[in-house]
Amino acid sequence: MSRRPFPEGAAGTETTPEVEEVGGLDTALAPPWITILHNCDCHTFEDVVKQLIKAIACSEDRAWEIAWEVHNTGKAVVKVGPETECVRVGNVLAAIGLLVTVTQS
Repeated sequence: MSRRPFPEGAAGTETTPEVEEVGGLDTALAPPWITILHNCDCHTFEDVVKQLIKAIACSEDRAWEIAWEVHNTGKAVVKVGPETECVRVGNVLAAIGLLVTVTQS
């Protein structure tokens, strides 16, 4: 902070903050995390759909789409985001024994 004097004869002082413009800063962000649900033959579609709704707060229609993707392709990404949220989703899915991978993309 700098002080700018008042003209001669003026009483007091006024403070003016120094402002430095910073431009062109590139902030490196870590890649997002992903939660992947893998296919297994040990759960019904209904069980998987119910758990997906709990884990990612999606509609029942969306949960069925994901369940069919997992069934047909062997896996599906169900969450992309911060590590803590992806781990939370993975834990909810794994709570009934679903096969889940949480990794950084």
